[in-house]
Formats: sequence, C-alpha cells, structure tokens
Amino acid sequence: CVLGSSQYTYVEASPSQKKEDFIRSVENALWFYGGVPNALVPDNLKSAVTKGSRYEPKVNETFSDFAEYYETAVLPTRTYKPRDKAIVENAVRIIYTRVFAPLRHQTFHSVPAINKAILELLKTHNEMSFRGREYSRRSLFDEVEKQELKSLPLKRYEIKAYANGTVHKNSHIYFSKDKHYYSVPYQHIGKRIKIIYSDSLVEVFYKFERLAAHPREKKKYAYTTVKEHMPSHHRFVSEWSSEKFIAWAAHIGIHCKAYIIEILDKKQHPEQSYKSCLGILHLAKKVGNLRLDNACKRASDYGAYNYNIIDRILKKGWDNLDENLEEEIVLPDHKNIRGGHYYK
Repeated sequence: CVLGSSQYTYVEASPSQKKEDFIRSVENALWFYGGVPNALVPDNLKSAVTKGSRYEPKVNETFSDFAEYYETAVLPTRTYKPRDKAIVENAVRIIYTRVFAPLRHQTFHSVPAINKAILELLKTHNEMSFRGREYSRRSLFDEVEKQELKSLPLKRYEIKAYANGTVHKNSHIYFSKDKHYYSVPYQHIGKRIKIIYSDSLVEVFYKFERLAAHPREKKKYAYTTVKEHMPSHHRFVSEWSSEKFIAWAAHIGIHCKAYIIEILDKKQHPEQSYKSCLGILHLAKKVGNLRLDNACKRASDYGAYNYNIIDRILKKGWDNLDENLEEEIVLPDHKNIRGGHYYK
C-alpha cells in the first residue's frame, strides 16, 4: 500500500487474498498511516471488486461497507491498466529488493513473526532518502500528507457476514453458526429474514428494516431475549402456549407432565422452551406414552431437562432398566475380593 504524494509505503504478509484477509490488511495500512485517505484505489482482485468495468465496476459488498465505515471511497483501477497504479508497481519492485530479498533465506513459523521482520526493514525503507534528494518518504509524509488524512474511527471495523433464517413461533431466530437463538418482535413470526453478523453483533433485517440487534453470544442452544419481543407481554394468542403443552403431557403420564412443567419453569420466558417441549411430546408417536413417561421419570432423576437427554434415554433403552438392578447384583467369591472386614 502506497500513499500518492509521499509514496509512504506499508507492507505486510497475509495468509491469503480472501476477503477477510484483504480487508484486514487494508485496515492495518490505515492504522499504520494514522489516518484515512479520501479514496482507496485497489486492484481488481475478487476480494475488492466483484465485477470489473471500465466505467462502473461493482465493488465487493463487504469492502464497500468497510469503506463506508471509514468514510472513504473505493476507486478500482481499470483492468489491464498498470498506469492506474504506477506508484504501487514501482513500490513492489523496490520492496522486493529492500524487504523480500533480505528475508528470503529466513524461516518464519507464524504470520506475526514475519510481519515483525518486515516492519523493521520497512522502517529503513521509508526513512531512506530518495535518490538525489534530501528528504525521505517518511519526512515527506509528515510534512505534506499526514494532515490531509481524515481521522480514524474510535475502533476498528468488524467484518460482517450474512445468513438467512425464519422467525420461529417462539419469536426467535436460530443462528446456526453459533447454534444460538435470538429474539425478534413477535409480529414477524413466520417471516423470512436476513441476518447480518460480526464478531460482536447480530442484526436481523426484514425487507431492509432492522427488526433487532443483539450482542453476539456463542453459547450453544442458549437464548438471547428482549422481553418486549415476546408475545406473552402483549394481547397475542400463539398456536403454542404453556397450558397446551402441559395438558398434552398430562395425557401421556404424570412424570411427563412434571417434566414439561420443569422445562417451562427453567426458562426466563416460557416461549423459549416451546420447541424442546414439542420435540419431547412428539416422541410419544414413536415409542408410545408409557416409554416416554418412564424416560421423563429417569431424566428427572438425573436432573437433566432437555430434549436431547430424553431422546438418548429412549434410543439406549434406559427407560426400561430396572431401578433395583444394582441391589440384585451379587458379587462372586474370589481371592482378590477382600471384603469389608479387610479394612477394619
């Protein structure tokens, strides 16, 4: 990366040319300079430009969002026009001589290690006087260009990614990347939505309208809920309700009913447990009411209240185990079995 007037240069080694690595490298350059130029002039790699054009190239959506965050413009070079980036082309040739060549016989075991070595040589390069001149890239930058850069934001840009989903009947969307649930206003139940997420934030959109924004949580199968999103706080009747699930469980057995009540009580909002309850009660169609009731009793003894434990008990046949089995086991006589009197 080279600034247009001073030719002040930034160089780093990057794991790849993927979008995330490319944007992070450009950002590192801005923070190295301590400011933001009015425009970024990238080459036509896919991480920057989705579709090249002489008149109106299509900038990568994430890179465009990155530029908007830093309040700068993206002006891609024309394809096959090295003159559009002559300063960079010349800088590459010099960097190969002054940075790459001195390091070519060394072995580095991490990206930070090689970048540390690069920065040391880069400092020498930037402070070296131009041929036949008394000033260097660094001194020219400090004198002419530094004050022309716009201020950096308070924090770095967070790369965003995108996913699609549906608002479930419990007023939550399932974010599959983290296996986590986030609440959405109940009025949008059943709608297809777009999820935009970064390392710290998850946003939910419907037709360009932002429905919700949550701090990103990575706890699996947990819920992040805004109480105003839940139908229980409004005059709203859902197809699912706590009473419906409790009555359904009562038809299966007393242990199943008690188990369902425990699941509903353990969540801050009953609606969060509806899918677990639905999954457990549907198991009666596969194994029958008696086995499901026994499985709920055994899971209660374990103190585990979720769908997965019930499913596991039924698959392993643990619901049919005799609870008094341990009492019926008689140890055989053997010389290696010392007996309780041995320890007196």
